[in-house]
Parts: sequence; C-alpha cells; structure tokens
Amino acid sequence: MSAGNNPTARRRRLGVELRRLRENAGMTGEEAAERMSWSGSKLSRIERGQVASNSDDIRDLLELYGVDEPGLRRTLVTLARESRRRGWWHVYGDVLPERFEVYLGLEPEASTLRFYQSATVPGLMQTESYTRALIRAHPGPVEADEAERRVELRLRRQELLLRDHPPETWVVLDEAVLHRPVGGAAVLAEQLEHLLNIAAEQHVNVQVLPYDAGAHAGLNGSFDILEFPESDVQAPRLVHLENLTNSLYIEKVKEVQNYAIAFDHLCAAALHPDETRDTIAEAAKRARRAEGF
Repeated sequence: MSAGNNPTARRRRLGVELRRLRENAGMTGEEAAERMSWSGSKLSRIERGQVASNSDDIRDLLELYGVDEPGLRRTLVTLARESRRRGWWHVYGDVLPERFEVYLGLEPEASTLRFYQSATVPGLMQTESYTRALIRAHPGPVEADEAERRVELRLRRQELLLRDHPPETWVVLDEAVLHRPVGGAAVLAEQLEHLLNIAAEQHVNVQVLPYDAGAHAGLNGSFDILEFPESDVQAPRLVHLENLTNSLYIEKVKEVQNYAIAFDHLCAAALHPDETRDTIAEAAKRARRAEGF
C-alpha cells in the first residue's frame, strides 16, 4: 500500500506496525509506555494512528523493541516524518469532525470498499441535494455556511471514484433506502438516477436487499469494510462503524472476519446487480410520479 500524500494513512500504517513489533517483543502497551516514560494514552494513540509521531520517538521505540533491520527502520522513520504533513481535507477543519478525519485518510488508500447501508445512500454516491437534505436533518444546529462547506467536502471526497485507478466498490442497500424521500420525492428520484449511473461503472457493484429477504446479517446496522493492498508493512482490513456522535474502527482479525462473512451473506440474500438496476429504475420512476413529473 502506497500512502502517497496521505498523512492519515501513514499514521495508521505506522501504528499497525508498531503494535505488531511491540507484541513480538512480548510487551504490553502499559509496559512499553512505562519503559519510554510515556503515558499509556500516548502510546495507544500512536498505535491507533490518531496522532503524528516524531522521528526520535519512533527510533526510541524501535530500540526498545529490538528492531535492527535497516530497511524496516528506514520505512517507519520515514512514515513518522511524513505523517506530520496535512491532507487535502485540512482546509475543511472548521466543519470536519475529528472522528471522521481518520476515515478520510484511510478511504483513498483502500483497494476495495464494501458498504452495507440500511438507511441512506453511501456518502461516496450521494448527490448534492441529497447530501444537503441529510445535513439539514442533523439534530445539532448547523449554520447555512457550515452546511454548504460540508456539502462541498463530501462532493470533493467523491473524486475517489473518478480517479484513474479507483477502488473496487461493492454496495448493499436495504430496500428502505429506495423509498425514504430524503429531501422530497424529486431529490430522491435524482439520487436514484445518479446511483444507476454509478452502478454502470465497471468498478462498482450495487445490490438491493429486498424486504422479503426477512431476517438478515445486517439487522444490527450499517457498516463499511476497507481492504488494503499488500505492502512492506502490515495493513489489515478494517471495519468502520459510525453513529450520531462517534466512529469506531475494528481491526482485530476475528472481528473483521465476522463482518466480512456478514457482508457475503448480505450479498447472497440481495438481488442480483441486474435485478437491482431494474428495481432502482422503477423506484426512481415512482418518485418522479409522486413529484408530479
């Protein structure tokens, strides 16, 4: 995985590898932090990729863990140095929740994206009007200028699907998404038509999970799975969960595997992509009729 100009991805790569090296050295986080005269929270935040690290700290950690391989040491020290740079989204810091900054750094580095959405269209595929309606529905007060900045941020994020080598993207939508008139019938119709256009791209697959599927593996809520290509440092898959006030990143192999299995079950229960396109097209027509077009 090449982190490119992505400081968040660099921090995560660095943190994953430092955690592995600590575990290989037979140390707990508390033991390593104590040996470094750090607080436990400082080491935890470094390993989770939540903060940038300076090169001297990383060298000291590598000494503590007994890492003497020159190539690996150079890679990790370079990651630490470059992780202190800022990503393109920094200019939206006034409207960007800190919890989502991590995700914005990870998403462009993924080779495969999988989304299960039970209520709304994924952010990467939302139209401007649909996004604006969702932001206005947020229970917290959002000023008009802030709302427009958030819309702009989401639209810029969508450039990911238009780049030369976009990630393979697989989406499973609960049928409810096709019926919920976010922003009204006209906005929903436009959104569904946009979704059809995106689904026609070779690197995108969209499936609808019909109501008559009954009980299914996604009843506990929406989730995203990000999978990264192999690299010189470890970069396992991770799961992203989001609620009204927080984001959770799951990286433990067994837990991630449970979500991967759940996603496979959802795909198996959902309509075939061809049937999905017909279903979305019919829902778009229905929304147009409801609006009087």
